[in-house]
Amino acid sequence: MSEAIVKVENLYHRYTTQWAVQDLSFEIRNRGVLGLLGANGAGKSTTMNIMCGVLNQTSGNIYINGINLREHPIEAKKYIGFLPQKPPLNPDMTVDEYLHFCAHLRRMDGKEVHQAVEAAKERCGIAHFRKRLLKNLSGGYQQRVGIAQAIIHNPKVVVFDEPTNGLDPIQIVEIRNLIKEIAVDRAVIISTHILPEVQLSCENIIMITQGKCVFSGTIEEFDNYIEPNSLVITLDAAPDVNVLASLPSIKRVDKLTEKRYRLFFSDATDIADRVVCASVEGGWKLTEINLERGSLDEVFAQLSGKSRIGKKELV
Repeated sequence: MSEAIVKVENLYHRYTTQWAVQDLSFEIRNRGVLGLLGANGAGKSTTMNIMCGVLNQTSGNIYINGINLREHPIEAKKYIGFLPQKPPLNPDMTVDEYLHFCAHLRRMDGKEVHQAVEAAKERCGIAHFRKRLLKNLSGGYQQRVGIAQAIIHNPKVVVFDEPTNGLDPIQIVEIRNLIKEIAVDRAVIISTHILPEVQLSCENIIMITQGKCVFSGTIEEFDNYIEPNSLVITLDAAPDVNVLASLPSIKRVDKLTEKRYRLFFSDATDIADRVVCASVEGGWKLTEINLERGSLDEVFAQLSGKSRIGKKELV
């Protein structure tokens, strides 16, 4: 079996009396995208900072390409690229100046720097901004520069902390696609508090709450593990809301538009079939029905009440 690119082993970290991370363990052996999902304050950024050598853990070990990060930080960091939540940009530098600066910070051979900078710019779609001051770039292109500095030394694993935070919808799609491209030939870890983000971007997922892992597995396992708790229906001849609310197992009905409704239910068994039958009997002219997963808080509550999936080898 190949050596793990990343191995997190019984990781703990405490700020004064508050535990931010508790007994977190996982491995990454292959290329692809792993999502670290959790609400704000769940311990994601702490985990990312420890993995990238920004913060020393209270206990536990991190191995990057088999190297203990705490014992040999300089050697281990050669294999890590990191983009923190706020890109570490110098606004008064040009794109070229900044990327050359980052390459030298990574202790790259001087003969390799120019080619590495050009390759990173091309990969991130910023070559045409080579002489532009960073402060004059849009948020999306500043993020691209941040990604370029994270991959400039061709690391084996790249860590992105909330990479789409603060971007507009078009920029989010562009950055999401760029991260997928980068993951073709290396392992990528992204942290986010947005559930659809990991479902759209990641192949595997670790979900944490209060510093503890409550789920570890593939996206498919995650989707099968989480029970839906609502459905959205469209009715061309909708009845009164009270009629919908009186259906068996329906806890609440939210009217979204004149024809669309969100129905929250307590029992998922055959719920779609029951709504379809009620529509036929009532002549409501059902044209759309979609099951929905719960909110992030509700997903946490579900997972915290179930036995944890113990899958440790990811990506």
